[in-house]
Amino acid sequence: MNPHAARSISPFVLLNTLKVNRGLIYNLIKREVIGRYRGSVMGLLWSFFNPILMLTVYTFIFSVVFKARWAGGTESRTEFALVLFAGLMLFNLFAECLNRAPSLVLGNVNYVKKVVFPLEILPVVAMGSAAFHLLISLFVWLVFYLIFFGIPQATIALLPVALIPFFLMTLGFSWFLASLGVYMRDVSQIIGVMTTALMFLSPIFYPITALPAEYHWFMQISPLTFIVEQVRDVMIWGKGLDWGAWAIYMLLAVISAWLSFAWFQKTRKGFADVL
Repeated sequence: MNPHAARSISPFVLLNTLKVNRGLIYNLIKREVIGRYRGSVMGLLWSFFNPILMLTVYTFIFSVVFKARWAGGTESRTEFALVLFAGLMLFNLFAECLNRAPSLVLGNVNYVKKVVFPLEILPVVAMGSAAFHLLISLFVWLVFYLIFFGIPQATIALLPVALIPFFLMTLGFSWFLASLGVYMRDVSQIIGVMTTALMFLSPIFYPITALPAEYHWFMQISPLTFIVEQVRDVMIWGKGLDWGAWAIYMLLAVISAWLSFAWFQKTRKGFADVL
């Protein structure tokens, strides 16, 4: 690999790198997914049981113990569970990618020092693994929806479009944190606290309307707020995308991803010295 191309901040070079290394990326994702369950009795079946167990536990705690109901919805506990789970699926991907990001380079020192390896694909691989589990969770959600409510709203076809900027934004954060984690080892601890805080400062367990109007702006600061509400709109409430807001979100996600990738490329030359 050309060393200058390897450190280029051009998005076109990045796209070419992803294309050239697509086989490697696929194999690394496959290794991560299988490796997570290696040695367990049920193996990959845990990827199905985990979201089902999570859905059951959160439903019991919030709709039975706390007797929570979703504002604007019905009194159905099943509906509450599916609304809650739709938000949790996104948060889980976001939290998994960000919590892993600071250790991506640190945990692959051999790639930095001994071989010519496209380090920029490490966050892509981590996201691919998280996206696999998101797909499984979506399948579980769909099965439950079909059983209790029938055919989903036609707007669910917009879900892939809604998720594009979310993936870009999360990937951007991962590039930034993967590099920062090499130079600042405390980042992983800070990110763990921040992702937990974001779970409660985003409309995961409750809608924005549950808060007084003067606090709505605070909720909008969270990078999860817009996408969580949009995903629920297309999956559950039968609303289309807010295309104007989606375009702004997409623009911010593209800028964020590119700046973070550029930061990663510019700082990677010092990885070997620090490690």
